[in-house]
Amino acid sequence: MGESHDVVIVGAGQAGLSLSHELTRDGREHVILDRGKVGQSWRTRWDSFCLVLPNWSVRLAGQAYEGPDPDGFMPRDEFVGYLNAYAAAFRVPIREGVSVTSLERGDHGGFLLRTSAGEIAAREVVLATGGNQKPHRPASVDQLPDSMVIGAESYRSPHALPPGRVLIIGSGQTGCQIAEDLLLAGREVYVACGRAPWQLRRPGGKDIWEWLANTDFLNMTLADLPNPMARFAPNPQLTGRDGGHDLNYRTMQAAGATLVGHLRGAEDGKALFASDLADSVAFGDARYGDLREVVRKSAAAKGLPMPEMPKPPSFDAAAPESIALGGFGAAIVACGYRPDYKTWVRLPEALDELGLPIQRDGCSTVVPGLYVVGMPFQRKRTSATLYGVGEDAQVLAEMMAARVMALNHWDG
Repeated sequence: MGESHDVVIVGAGQAGLSLSHELTRDGREHVILDRGKVGQSWRTRWDSFCLVLPNWSVRLAGQAYEGPDPDGFMPRDEFVGYLNAYAAAFRVPIREGVSVTSLERGDHGGFLLRTSAGEIAAREVVLATGGNQKPHRPASVDQLPDSMVIGAESYRSPHALPPGRVLIIGSGQTGCQIAEDLLLAGREVYVACGRAPWQLRRPGGKDIWEWLANTDFLNMTLADLPNPMARFAPNPQLTGRDGGHDLNYRTMQAAGATLVGHLRGAEDGKALFASDLADSVAFGDARYGDLREVVRKSAAAKGLPMPEMPKPPSFDAAAPESIALGGFGAAIVACGYRPDYKTWVRLPEALDELGLPIQRDGCSTVVPGLYVVGMPFQRKRTSATLYGVGEDAQVLAEMMAARVMALNHWDG
């Protein structure tokens, strides 16, 4: 075996970078492999993308945001620059442009990674590829003409799309933000809606994330969810664009978008939609109400005034159940993501029925020496966010150090 490392981290996003910082502090030899560049998943966001969480919540290991605009929202290119500067400042050992095609057990213990740069042996491996791995594409989308369908991950700008109306399939955070991008460019937009939560951007003049940071909501664990699939629930409809503002079903409708029920398929040149728009809006309103109660209880417990969070106004849920596809230039699929570990992690016992690593605090409970960081609900709700990834990396590094100490003690 030619190349070998103590630890190999797969993925050079905020999770992999944060863990690298902690391993360097602990004196652990390691390398990060990424098929693209630092922050590759952020680089591929659309041109007008901005962070949805305020800048002050960016807390990578060893370096919280200290810039001039803590209450702002970094645009895509600025945030990529932030990650590059972080990697340079801490001399993170990264090998860009190296794709990992397979992770297997090594012949003599440890692991073997098959990569585009050859085989690499590792004593320990960390999966840091994040939650946005494989775009989810409902079967109903396959009934649309292939020529008009693009994934949200491939969307860049309104001007890059063919002329004509645009159908957006999915009303989570990404779908709403792309809809707004298109509406501001004067495009005619239709949104096939699903069940997504929404929140006010600044209740009481303070960002909603600042309110939530003082509650137990962000500390919820997987055990607090109604079922394991709930970890794939869409993020709240919000945006950080233009300084941050409300973005939800009502604001999109007021801006001129035509909202319809979820896509059922296509037939005879028409897109078919369910008659469930009112149900989707009611679901979002209920989640807003749940969080309003969380904020109310927290404010009362801390002796703070309850911010103004009024009940949602009425909503006109009248919507067509079919629309002729003539005149549409594109259909953008924004239906979230699903795990993709099974396609390259050749350790089936390490993954659960949903294809996620079986772990505790980032440590595999099945395969010693295998770890994960940046996974949704790895430890708690914030695990896959810029707010929580630094803390998770610190906890994981401590667990890894404890394992090495135990192994060295045993060998001694």
